[in-house]
Amino acid sequence: MPAHRPRWAGTLLYPACLVALFLGLQMLSTPFGLPEGSRASLGGVVALLALMVSLPIRLRVAWGVADPWQQLGVARAPLTIAKSLVRGLVKASLLLALVGGGLLLTGQAHWLGQEHASSLLNALALGVGVGFAEELLFRGWLLGELEAHLGAGRALLAQAVVFSLVHTRFNLGGPALLGLLGGLGLLGLALGLQRHADGGSLWGAVGLHGGLVGGWFALQSGLLSLSPTAPSWLIGPGGPSPNPIGGALGWAGLGLLVAWRRRWWPGR
Repeated sequence: MPAHRPRWAGTLLYPACLVALFLGLQMLSTPFGLPEGSRASLGGVVALLALMVSLPIRLRVAWGVADPWQQLGVARAPLTIAKSLVRGLVKASLLLALVGGGLLLTGQAHWLGQEHASSLLNALALGVGVGFAEELLFRGWLLGELEAHLGAGRALLAQAVVFSLVHTRFNLGGPALLGLLGGLGLLGLALGLQRHADGGSLWGAVGLHGGLVGGWFALQSGLLSLSPTAPSWLIGPGGPSPNPIGGALGWAGLGLLVAWRRRWWPGR
């Protein structure tokens, strides 16, 4: 919990500035002929660096804390970091096993078992990058700011809603949109509860989030062959690159995880 309450204006403007920086860099790099993917990567790296530099300043000025990285759950003993990461990765592996196993049992996928070193490195980089950056922003900064405004219990719900809205693809229609919104909300709750269960350490949430992102990428890169006719209600929306968070299998796994971790809900 921050030492004193930040202003709502700063809570809203801080992420808006980061988004503006990301989009601005993409626009500025357009005349140089960089591919769209390269522009997005460049903007993402610079935005992450800006986050790393500005967050300690934000916490010292707006939160009134002397040790920002400790408050964010990043600065922990090496053994604590390792244990938290492993716990998060184990949960991610179990969730992916549930999704993959469900698809195999229902005949919506078959096992290939083919994986290349380059794909594994890409999966590792994706998991580490997305897991750390997004957890630092959502379960580190945002959760703390919302706790100062709303209290711990309501902040846990609010950060999950924001996380869901930021990640949802609103071009989807009807049930697919609702499925993705709900699945992302459950994931946001699971990640917030993971941080509470780890005593404020961010690394369990990093392992869970990064493990899911990198692990699903690895599964689709040669380990599993998904049926093109697999129903989106089961596997999740996204066509040839589905997001299992929005399907019945993802909902089942995340729902079980949230129910299992409910004793860590603030105020219980």
